[in-house]
Amino acid sequence: MLTRRQQKILALIEARQRVRVEDLATDFATTPQTIRKDLQALEALHHVVRFHGGATVVGGVEYTAPAQRATTAAPAKRAIGRAVAARVPQTCAVFLNAGTTTAQVARALAGHRQLRVITDNVDLAADMRGFAGVEVIVPGGAVRRSDGAILGAEAVDYIRQFRVDFALIGAAALSEDGTLLDFDLAEVQVCRAMMAHARHVILALDAGKFGRSAPVRLGHLGDIHTLVTEDVSSAWVRALCARHEVELIPAGG
Repeated sequence: MLTRRQQKILALIEARQRVRVEDLATDFATTPQTIRKDLQALEALHHVVRFHGGATVVGGVEYTAPAQRATTAAPAKRAIGRAVAARVPQTCAVFLNAGTTTAQVARALAGHRQLRVITDNVDLAADMRGFAGVEVIVPGGAVRRSDGAILGAEAVDYIRQFRVDFALIGAAALSEDGTLLDFDLAEVQVCRAMMAHARHVILALDAGKFGRSAPVRLGHLGDIHTLVTEDVSSAWVRALCARHEVELIPAGG
């Protein structure tokens, strides 16, 4: 049974998507300790997910359709795609996982030469097969109808046969404790294999995903080497990158 204050806090979280303890303490004229206890109660009932300094709605952002996700933060994703591609040298091998931001990376690789790309997405493979200097490889597995992602144990086993120079990956969210999150466990398992079998992991992530939530743990910021994003002004993101020795690269317009 929720108290009246807890009901109001829950309504605020649902409206704002995420809140901070200090802001709630001010809003409700009480102490941060009291707010933390309220959030603990809401989390115990699976209404919210807590993070350091605040809470967010369960599931965070919804897993929207690919076409809708492609239009969200589109200019930022294009800039990130160009910046990531600029970090990839000629004559190397890369993993490229499914996603709307990594799709922009794929397009920006059109001018590369002697590049081998292993991707878990048939749509990305189709887009890149006409690139003169790019060899495209796809694993076997089940193809997800909605976005062309290749999933399953067969795909994971195939990825594990390679040792590439770069893994170019995306994620649904970066939490404030550094956890990388996504929505689909099967897709996450393929991406984890890519991360484990690459010498350098580049995360392409628009700033709208900072501090958000999703139900499946992909890994941790400490598992990657470079984060490319359009907005590097977030103090907690900069601090996380410094703590885990992650190179933080701003994507130009």
